[in-house]
Amino acid sequence: MSPTIPPLAGKLDGLRSSAIRDLLKLTARAEIVSLAGGLPDAELMPRARLADAAAAALSHNGCLQYTESPGWAPLREVLAERESGRLGRPVPLAEVFVTHGSQQALSLLAEVLLDPGALVVVEDPAYVGALQVFRAAGARIAAVPLDAEGMRTDALTELLARGERPAVVHTVSNFHNPGGVTMSSRRRAELARLADEHGFWVIEDDPYGELWFDGPAPAPVASYSRNVIRLSSASKILSPSLRVGWMVAPDPVCRAVELLKQGADLCGSALTQQIATDLLADTAWLTAHVDHVRGVYGERAKTLVHAMRSRFGDRVRCSDASGGMFVWADFTDGTDTELLLPGALAAGVAYVPGAAFAVGGGYRNSMRMCFTTSDEPTLELAVDRLAHAVAVRNPQPTQP
Repeated sequence: MSPTIPPLAGKLDGLRSSAIRDLLKLTARAEIVSLAGGLPDAELMPRARLADAAAAALSHNGCLQYTESPGWAPLREVLAERESGRLGRPVPLAEVFVTHGSQQALSLLAEVLLDPGALVVVEDPAYVGALQVFRAAGARIAAVPLDAEGMRTDALTELLARGERPAVVHTVSNFHNPGGVTMSSRRRAELARLADEHGFWVIEDDPYGELWFDGPAPAPVASYSRNVIRLSSASKILSPSLRVGWMVAPDPVCRAVELLKQGADLCGSALTQQIATDLLADTAWLTAHVDHVRGVYGERAKTLVHAMRSRFGDRVRCSDASGGMFVWADFTDGTDTELLLPGALAAGVAYVPGAAFAVGGGYRNSMRMCFTTSDEPTLELAVDRLAHAVAVRNPQPTQP
């Protein structure tokens, strides 16, 4: 007699694996130039400085023990000082919470702020990690579009005027993933005003804010309202393997997150938090390091955008890469990027089709490209290969 297999939770029925993670499995071949992953360049990560910090942490036993659930106190002190400078107001230690990457903060916040069926507003196209979290929480998801100034707060205002009452509005305010745009100061102030007026939480997800090329991003949305919970991370400026993210939120939110984190993993890694503290507290070194990363990424971003515009002309519209890690491109000639992808892979280049970021369908003519892990000649080669794949699938008529 075959055993009866117990069922899994019903909430899994509506979940699906990240299309990006699945695509990475297909791009492991060395001959493929991958613009698909959202990865910082490991060659720019400060391995020697990380090794020194690790050796210093391992010189005593404290890094081998459990640490506090909200995070190692000296790290929280460093983060409180950094975030106070960003927000233009003192950030108390009690309002800083360290998590296992900012993605864990997003997941814990979904449990703290959302009941099943609660409404969450996201940007469209959306950060897929946020969509996974909110779907797992059983939230009802509504989308508002992006334009060159970021989230369209006029569309959010219309949604509110229809009587919708979100529990949470999620935004990637700086150098959007995947859209590549940055929310304007005007819209940041408007989003904060709407949060105060209608009583919803804003989660300002900001892993890319320090990776600006032409000039710093505007003041955070969290500088305008205490209804804004701000997330950030060391992954993009130091190393993802540290798994050090943080949240700035009112004390009641932090204490609720603490209760759930105790049930999830008790605490983070004392070792990696002490390493991160060493590097984040060394402000002169960190400034020089991040400046170098910005310079390299800025040149790569400009190369990719220039190559796309040169090769495709008015057949493609590209976002202006003023920071972050991504360029968003829209084909204007009807090219379907999902149907194009097999030919692109055969030509030796990968990207993420725009449909992977759609909340309710769409973006069939769009793609996201990451420029951080390839040098300029390789990025130009990637665009050449993409142009070849497009020409094979969708040749243009010959001029007379």
